[in-house]
Amino acid sequence: MHNAELTKGVILGLGWFYLLLFLANAWWTVISYRSGEHKRVRLFGLLGDGQDVLSATFWGVYSGVLLMVSLAHFVNSSQPDSFVLVLPEFLKNGIDQLANPVIYFALSIVLFAAIILLREWLVKPEVAWVLFNVSAVGMALAMTDMDFRKIVGKPDNVPIVGMLYLVAFFTWLYFKRAVDNDRRIAEGRPLYEKEDSEKVLVWPDLVYTELICMVLLTVLLVVWGLALQAPLEEPASAVKTPNPSKAPWYFLGLQEMLVYFDPWLAGVVFPTIILLGLMAIPYIDFNKKGNGYYTFNERPFAVSVFLFGFLPLWIAMIILGTFLRGPNWNIFGPFEYWDVHKLEVLNNVNLSEWFYLSLLNTGLPENILVREAPGFILIAAYFLVAPPLLAGTVFRKMYPKMGFLRYMVFVNLLLWMAALPIKMVLRWWLNLKYLVAIPEYFFNI
Repeated sequence: MHNAELTKGVILGLGWFYLLLFLANAWWTVISYRSGEHKRVRLFGLLGDGQDVLSATFWGVYSGVLLMVSLAHFVNSSQPDSFVLVLPEFLKNGIDQLANPVIYFALSIVLFAAIILLREWLVKPEVAWVLFNVSAVGMALAMTDMDFRKIVGKPDNVPIVGMLYLVAFFTWLYFKRAVDNDRRIAEGRPLYEKEDSEKVLVWPDLVYTELICMVLLTVLLVVWGLALQAPLEEPASAVKTPNPSKAPWYFLGLQEMLVYFDPWLAGVVFPTIILLGLMAIPYIDFNKKGNGYYTFNERPFAVSVFLFGFLPLWIAMIILGTFLRGPNWNIFGPFEYWDVHKLEVLNNVNLSEWFYLSLLNTGLPENILVREAPGFILIAAYFLVAPPLLAGTVFRKMYPKMGFLRYMVFVNLLLWMAALPIKMVLRWWLNLKYLVAIPEYFFNI
């Protein structure tokens, strides 16, 4: 087997990674063995009738496998051409097929729903540790692919990978605390925040903790600065634009919106509405529960809406823009070569073109208002008909508590947030570009 994608340095680096993963799982094995809540797994007939095996045994076996894999990397690092511990081609091709924007967004919605519905199962430490190991081993195997390594290993993409793990950890931590408090409330026990409310002195306890954190963070930044090159490029030039030209990672969600909305909407209106909406939350929130402690059952709608806007509509868009958007802003699979000559045919049409040319089979009217009337009517119905309709159906219990003014602010913010996935679906389903297209005055919706 000839593998030209691997080098000695990559194999050694992965060997050290597997060694660190072995040490982490060896530590977890000890924790699992000492814990009084560890599970026992019955092996049917393998170790005799009715015998149980501690779950720590399986973690120990897994740790041993990781150690052997690490040693295999160190021993065979001088033979990269014949190295076999790589990600199979059929898995690469399958994952690349999932990089389609429609499938990708659908999977992000499914993952979001699974987090909400399976939260009581996901917050179990064993489940979280299994998912972490799956992601870590998957990342290590994926790094054996040269195209994946070029994208993920870029100095300005490395912190984004770390950010994803941090987002996953703190989301898990929130649900762990929320599920615990929801159980305490159901059982009539005190909240975690009240039970664990021991006070400490600023000096020396807090100051020492902050000092240790500062030292560790400084060491991390120094090692980072020595190990990775600064992501500096050549001086900007109007005659040589990078391809793809990307905004900083925290603006990639907005840049992805430019695919579906005109720049004045994606770059001005939406950011303004996001900021105003965040400021309006304390004033439109009428639920007094959940203040000062973690909970989900007492605030399911608020938490779900916030996480939907944060995870699928922001974090997922950042991932899409960072790792899947390549030259000419085309979609590439994570294991696909970024070919600048890749060409995707797009037959996008405006609503007025579809209405008059395809549906009525007539020419476009010369009058702009008449031409774009279908789009204006649809948008007016969305913002004028939807609020009272929702007040009488979905939000019939919330409307009396919120009042007219607070409800209108709330529902319009919700409609603006829903506009992004709706427009994305319309683009993928009907190839619809703009609902209202007035290029004569640079006004498109």
